[in-house]
Amino acid sequence: MIPYKTKSQEIPGTNLGETYRSAYFKKEKIFFDFFWNHLKQKSPKERFKRLKLFKSAIEVIKNSRNKPETKTNPNKKTEIFYRFAGLTKSQLFIVQIKENKRSKNKYLMSCFSIK
Repeated sequence: MIPYKTKSQEIPGTNLGETYRSAYFKKEKIFFDFFWNHLKQKSPKERFKRLKLFKSAIEVIKNSRNKPETKTNPNKKTEIFYRFAGLTKSQLFIVQIKENKRSKNKYLMSCFSIK
């Protein structure tokens, strides 16, 4: 059997709640566990659209130093939402990260396209 050589690398980590480090947040960890739960709540069609953007969203998290839009969660004042914009060859999209003000932990919440 001859293997196909891919251009992309494996996503590092040992479990579902693993992390990526963010350039904007000075290499702090971004946790993914909320993202997977959020994704499960979406319809299969919407899940597919968002998963297609997942690799690009990780790239935005890792490399973007652009200032995001920030907003305090109106339902929970101890949380801040950050919205980063990303652009693939054909798609403008948003990557949303939530920060817990007390613990300073940051979580990938969602990625979705802008029409």
